[in-house]
Amino acid sequence: MAQFVVRNVETSVKTRLQRRARRNGRSMEEEIRDILRDAVKAESSGGGGLGTEISALFSKIGLRSEIPELRGHEVVPVDFEK
Repeated sequence: MAQFVVRNVETSVKTRLQRRARRNGRSMEEEIRDILRDAVKAESSGGGGLGTEISALFSKIGLRSEIPELRGHEVVPVDFEK
């Protein structure tokens, strides 16, 4: 496995990383590894668009039916004054 040394990290960034790691029940080192994994995964996953991302989120909770596309529909703003 590779090792990285990161110098000159702002104190506020370090503090937030520590809090985030504590919140997730991990060491700060493991939290940083997880952040790096997610960053590389997001970069390499390609841009499927917002609909694809939403569909992927729902697939994890068991949504089985197709979600129809809404292309070509006119967007009508809500009128809150009525």
